[in-house]
Amino acid sequence: MRIVIAGGHGQIALRLERLLHGRGDEVAGIVRRPEQAGDLLAAGAEPVVCDLESASVGDVARHLEGADAAVFAAGAGPGSGIERKETVDRAAAALFADAAEAAGVRRFVVVSAMGADTEPPEGTDPVFAAYLRAKGAADADVRARAGLDWTILRPGRLTDEPGTGLVSLAGSTGRGEVTRDDVAAVLAALLEAPGTAGRTLELIGGGTPVGEAVAAAAG
Repeated sequence: MRIVIAGGHGQIALRLERLLHGRGDEVAGIVRRPEQAGDLLAAGAEPVVCDLESASVGDVARHLEGADAAVFAAGAGPGSGIERKETVDRAAAALFADAAEAAGVRRFVVVSAMGADTEPPEGTDPVFAAYLRAKGAADADVRARAGLDWTILRPGRLTDEPGTGLVSLAGSTGRGEVTRDDVAAVLAALLEAPGTAGRTLELIGGGTPVGEAVAAAAG
């Protein structure tokens, strides 16, 4: 497969790129800054410099031509303000989906966030609340597209502990933690599981091997 990842320099994306390259897939990662290219090359990915906050649909679609799948793993990241939650977490997701449709790439996987479908509780940090609202709006936009075979993955609280390969993956899992390693492993498995199209799945650490969890979600 050829897979194009938006947000190719993110912590989950770099892990995913290593996994995909290791199993023989061709992978490209979209990054904002040329100096990030070396990290992608080290992960086995082709770096593609393109700013999703300023690019046109046509610009991005050209990078998606010939791809078998697209993964949206971009995010404004910690330290960014409310405005960039809108321009990256929502608007860039919609742009990437538009570009995938324009390029004829049907398989579309989104890294979202747990709690994105509900209004943030009173007292939530305003920037984090904006992030959750932006993620929820992006997910709703993707789910409305008949031209995409989409899967939305909503991990729990992310950790940098070594992956266990054991997860809980379902429409609703309850709150919990999950390692970035295991999120990447689940994403890699989802890309080979077209039966998960049309599903929004929550992910936390658990007791089921990744392959079995994804197969069950596809069933």
